[in-house]
Amino acid sequence: MPSFLDWRRRWRLRRAPQGPLRSYLQHPFPPAGTDYREVEYLAIDLETTGLDCRRDLILSVGYVTVRGISVDLSTARHRLVRIDRAIPEASAVIHQITDDQSARGQDLAEVVEELLEHLAGKVMIAHHAHIEQTFLSNACKQCWGKGLLMPVIDTQELAFRTFERRQIPFKPSDLRLHALGHRYNLPRYGAHNALSDSIAAAELFLAQAAYRDDGRGMRLADFLC
Repeated sequence: MPSFLDWRRRWRLRRAPQGPLRSYLQHPFPPAGTDYREVEYLAIDLETTGLDCRRDLILSVGYVTVRGISVDLSTARHRLVRIDRAIPEASAVIHQITDDQSARGQDLAEVVEELLEHLAGKVMIAHHAHIEQTFLSNACKQCWGKGLLMPVIDTQELAFRTFERRQIPFKPSDLRLHALGHRYNLPRYGAHNALSDSIAAAELFLAQAAYRDDGRGMRLADFLC
């Protein structure tokens, strides 16, 4: 039986005009009862000018496909977005994207359309996924008049659940992407690059899933937000 989220996808599909969002919605979401190892995911990270999706802009997008229990690096993509204003200095210091680099980027609609082609039929993985959800949904509204619907796994939320369930004391900084990567002995990457952070989130999810899987094969529903 389709999940409530997939019923919503079908409802939106019936009302969606021709275009990238309609093409995306034509692909069913994976059933929540599926063994998580049989699902395809897209790990996504965004760099933005700030954290307010109503005012700030997407500067870059990085993503990579996860198939079952492996990261397919051949699918890794990094795209710069051209914006219509100067990048705030405080923001540029963090993500190292300059005005000149942004000027050579692509239009937002082109970047998001390509992303939707890769995301269709998959589950999004992101760390502190609220940022990716709100900015991408707002971008879709800006480009095509409708928000974005998708199943989501938040690796930060999974870490929080694990700490709470096992009564492990933690600080807010312990929930950061690279702090969690260190906890699982994962490769270290430079922070605040959309592509390397998307790969780090993909690897973190697989480590979290392997840690929680007791051999009985956990379902996708065990990880969804």
